Amino acid sequence: MECARSTHSRLYIAVKSEFLYKYVQTHLYWGYWVCLCAQGRYAFKLLKDLFVNYTSALRPVEDTNNIINVTLQITLSQIIDMDERNQILTTYLWIRQVWFDAYLTWNTTDYDGLDTIRIPSSYVWRPDVVLYNNADDQFSSSMETNVVIRHDGQIMWDQPAITKSSCKVDVSFFPFDVQHCRLTFGSWTHNGNQMDLHNALDSADLADFVENVEWEVQGMPAKKNVILYGCCSDPYPDITYTLHLKRRASFYIFNLLIPCMMISFLAPLGFYLPADSGEKVSLGVTVLLALTVFQLLVAESMPPSENVPLIGKYYIATMTMITASTALTIFIMNIHHCGPEAQPVPSWARRFILNYLARFCFVYDMGQSCVSVHTDQPAKKGNNCTINGQARGEDFALRLHEGCSQKVKDQFNEDASPTLSPQQRKEHQSGWRIGTFVEIEHGESAGATGETGASRKESVKKREILVESQCLCHQQALLRNVEYIANFYQEQKATQRRNAEWRKVAKVMDRFFMWIFFIMVFLMSLLIIGKAV
Repeated sequence: MECARSTHSRLYIAVKSEFLYKYVQTHLYWGYWVCLCAQGRYAFKLLKDLFVNYTSALRPVEDTNNIINVTLQITLSQIIDMDERNQILTTYLWIRQVWFDAYLTWNTTDYDGLDTIRIPSSYVWRPDVVLYNNADDQFSSSMETNVVIRHDGQIMWDQPAITKSSCKVDVSFFPFDVQHCRLTFGSWTHNGNQMDLHNALDSADLADFVENVEWEVQGMPAKKNVILYGCCSDPYPDITYTLHLKRRASFYIFNLLIPCMMISFLAPLGFYLPADSGEKVSLGVTVLLALTVFQLLVAESMPPSENVPLIGKYYIATMTMITASTALTIFIMNIHHCGPEAQPVPSWARRFILNYLARFCFVYDMGQSCVSVHTDQPAKKGNNCTINGQARGEDFALRLHEGCSQKVKDQFNEDASPTLSPQQRKEHQSGWRIGTFVEIEHGESAGATGETGASRKESVKKREILVESQCLCHQQALLRNVEYIANFYQEQKATQRRNAEWRKVAKVMDRFFMWIFFIMVFLMSLLIIGKAV
């Protein structure tokens, strides 16, 4: 019995609690809507009462001598674009203006505690604050939004706007430049005796700024200015926000600077190419054309001003250097291919270029090294001849006497051209005897090179010639031909030596200018990297 009574009591309490909960919930719901309806009714009544005799065409002051104080606050949301060529900065701003309207006040107790209302901004008087340096051709970048009116007459107007402002772009240090763009806000018709502007903050609000991929914002300070224009005697206040932008140079370093540096280091290598390759001038011209393409890319994005950007100066300096290197290459190739009509190398050039400068540039002849001893005297050549076992001297030359014909059993060595001395011609005026054997010893001695021991021995080439002659008296034409061949051979050897010397001069100059231009390219690259740091 007690158990049944206890169960009934718990059930009654649960039903009663659920009923009370639903009852309270229902009354709260309807009370909320009743409250909203009451506030809506009071808001409508307040709006009707405020704008009975109100006009938005005049300044809302009780005395025309009073000044309306407008507080301006700018929030930078995003940098949309920076057009360096047209010098236009496009930004997305939130503009907040706060002022007091003497005719839009009410007592909150008369309107059920309603202290703020939100109405379209076109209903109230608004300050004609505009962007002085506006570069938009349509002037329709702002959005019509509501204003918030407080019971004490304070009006707050938040307006988002996309602005296009003119900005003086200085590209002297492009791509490592810093730009300072000004946004000047002020009243277009009201002077300082009618409306005054004040800064809400010392700088623009950057809390909600969206980072830009090209520009880094270093700050946006605000400054109030009072300017007296020539047209009017009244002061005109304005607030100028200076946006400090620093360019992010990584894109330009990897796409413009590094390729230019790599191409520039190819230019000095043209001096290292062999002169007979035929590609020395082609390499210089190709590098010059490549730099011209990069220069055009930079010129397309830069404004046409007198200030040449830093990267443009680097390109111009590099192109000038490559032009000079190509001209020097042509000059050096002309020296290399001087031909048989070239004059001997001057003594000063032999002393300065072939000795000192060649050693400084590590240019050596075939078989030489940096430890070899160099001398100015060439190796002496000599011819030692014997006739039937008797020596005939060092400058022995074999000549056929007038009226003599010879049959040479063995040919002369290619490097030997012996001739008889005048004394030997005198001894053999009657001609060679049949069966005469001529032994020729021809070699190069190194007496002038300072070598000793076995190195001073002459490399001797011997040829034994059997001269079978018969005295024939009218064959002077043969003598002249043989003498012409011998002289031509000597001249050819002398020309080859001159050409070899001029080729060495050209090679030394190639190496010298290669190191000079390498140093110049390195210093220019170091200079522009220093500007980046």
